[in-house]
Amino acid sequence: MTDTPHTPSAPALFDQKAIRLRLQRAMRQGAADFLLARVADDLVDRLAVLTKRFPVALDWASCGPHGAEVLATSDRVDQVVRASLVPDVTGFAPWQSAIVDGGLVPFGGQTFDLVASLLALQIVDDLPGAMVQLRRVLRPDGLLVGCLLGGETLTELRQVMAAAEIDCEGGLSPRVAPFVDLRDMGGLLQRAGFALPVTDSDQVTVRYKDIFGLITDLRAMGATNPLLARQRKPMGKATLLRASELYKERFSDPDGRIRASFEIIWFSGWVPHESQQKPLKPGSAQMRLADALKQAQEPEAPA
Repeated sequence: MTDTPHTPSAPALFDQKAIRLRLQRAMRQGAADFLLARVADDLVDRLAVLTKRFPVALDWASCGPHGAEVLATSDRVDQVVRASLVPDVTGFAPWQSAIVDGGLVPFGGQTFDLVASLLALQIVDDLPGAMVQLRRVLRPDGLLVGCLLGGETLTELRQVMAAAEIDCEGGLSPRVAPFVDLRDMGGLLQRAGFALPVTDSDQVTVRYKDIFGLITDLRAMGATNPLLARQRKPMGKATLLRASELYKERFSDPDGRIRASFEIIWFSGWVPHESQQKPLKPGSAQMRLADALKQAQEPEAPA
């Protein structure tokens, strides 16, 4: 592992120290890991369709060991390195471990054949820069695959919190982290130098008795407001109660339980290699499109 000079290229948006402290507290107290467990299962399915072997794989900054466990038990991966923001509490594990800063990928170029990252990149200040760094540490024909939280995540909570603050406090405090859009993710992969980019999204709805159960789970994920510009004093009791009322009014099911949405954006891309499929050069087609369409529409002659 080598140290890579890091020059900030984007303004600091997230309080990285608070993020690490919250993750450590969540792990000590028993993290709510149902989202991580779900995406880890999805990662199993996505790797299962590949025939390629990956001698050395990296689990990049996932907020729990779930991704590393998937890689370590895959018959397509030989060696695993887990780079995490905080130490895991799992004790002995069948992988090498490193503690890292989420905005810096401190490994030598062309070190890994596969990089996986689960629900981590949404709290990176410079996402385009992080994608470039991950591209750098992959070998030719290496694969980046992962997921992050998208813009529809917790849309219900964000709406009622904003409305409650306006009603009770006469203004808004910064509570909304900038999320990447599904349509932008493919462009970020291409800008970072990845070939064959693929993106898709998964909508997950979790139901709770009330807003307090949701907030408890978010704390147990270490996923409360990570913005540097957040309001530091706790939300007032009246504001929180108003938010609870609004949540039940706007986003409850007939049985009285409320809905919380999580948008999971999946992405993958390959480091270019001569063995990969390439688009045909313009003008190299053997048949005009119009002729092909005409031929496809003509009925076959009876035998």
